[in-house]
Amino acid sequence: MFESLSEKLTAVFSRLSGKGRLTEKEVDEGLREVRLALLEADVNFRVARDFVQKVRERAVGSQVLESLSPGQQIVKIVNEELIVILGGESSKLVGSDHSPSVLMLAGLQGSGKTTTAAKLALHLKRDGHKVLLVAADLRRLAAVEQLETLGRQLDVPVYSEASDSSALNVCRRGVQKAKDIGAAWVILDTGGRLHIDDEMMEELEEIKKATSPSELLLVVDSMTGQDAVNSAQSFNERIGLTGLIMSKMDGDARGGAALSITQVTGLPVKFIGTGERAEALEAFHPDRLASRILGMGDILTLVERAQENMDQERAKEMERKIRSATFNLEDFLEQLHQIKRMGPLSQVLEMIPGFSSLSKRMSPEDLDGDHMKSLEAIVYSMTPKERRNPDILNGSRRRRIASGSGTTPQQVNQLLNQFRQMQKMMKQMSSGKMPRGIRSMFG
Repeated sequence: MFESLSEKLTAVFSRLSGKGRLTEKEVDEGLREVRLALLEADVNFRVARDFVQKVRERAVGSQVLESLSPGQQIVKIVNEELIVILGGESSKLVGSDHSPSVLMLAGLQGSGKTTTAAKLALHLKRDGHKVLLVAADLRRLAAVEQLETLGRQLDVPVYSEASDSSALNVCRRGVQKAKDIGAAWVILDTGGRLHIDDEMMEELEEIKKATSPSELLLVVDSMTGQDAVNSAQSFNERIGLTGLIMSKMDGDARGGAALSITQVTGLPVKFIGTGERAEALEAFHPDRLASRILGMGDILTLVERAQENMDQERAKEMERKIRSATFNLEDFLEQLHQIKRMGPLSQVLEMIPGFSSLSKRMSPEDLDGDHMKSLEAIVYSMTPKERRNPDILNGSRRRRIASGSGTTPQQVNQLLNQFRQMQKMMKQMSSGKMPRGIRSMFG
């Protein structure tokens, strides 16, 4: 996300931070580059202009220019102003006073609305709510079947009717079904079109009037840039939205829509889609996203994702093994699996402060999982005894493992060397002798 924008902003601030003192002219030159970077990222030109103007007003004051670290002060101001244009504060889902709370989804075809409905259902289910999905997209072929399939995969009930029903009746009866089964939330997956038209808007208005949703969210494809912003404006003016969901953020290297949409429409972004998996939906936190854009990581989201995907009992057992220096290759393999469950490696790295630039230097093979697959194949080609005691791996055993895993003896040696370095570091950590580089990383 925001890869090209992040690279350009980092380059500008790196130059500014490298100077002991800054003049007003140097600040203006840096902010001119920032404005160009925002425009190239497809940020609305008014939003870009106002953003740079506000940053300049705060940056050219004597308190900043005469400070000991003016470059860092400017980065701090940019971070704060980014948070403002992204919406300021996080906006959570608002339920109704009576059950079930109705969450109505709208959006154009191709925006990822049906997939997002399933992701929202999983999000609410993990929060302990009983959810019913309603398949009311009767215009797109296979939309109902798609939602039913997703519902089965997530163990979430789906209400659907024959294709000759009307979307209004499906939604009305779906809400009644949610009451009957005691669901806390009902999610309406309504029909979309390739383009906005009166027929679609009238159908959405009727459904809204009949079901009284506490949340009416528009799913917009972030990759469409300012078209997404324009669509949000049109939908909001016609049916009155309560918020937005930005889908396909993982495929949007520019990010102009996310940086413009709240300022232009006045609507909060409540969630962002970061992948195809059902778990790839994040609550939208402006402060965390601003931090990612500036290459400063997002530790809070990383911790939350780790807690969702890692077994707490196994984590305690792993900690015990690390402390007693009995961490072996079976444990190493389990750690790889847990990292994979957290999402693509590129996303995990960009959440770690200082590591976002590392993901840009890594090859596509490392980031798309091929490297991890090779590591898994090597460990799986070992016997249980070899995994638990790697010291017995002599030359012939290594050649056998390489042949069985489709790798080379050099790759096997590389894995074992990395594993020994990890073991050595863990012994130092367990004895309180943390290496200087690691110590500085954690402050």
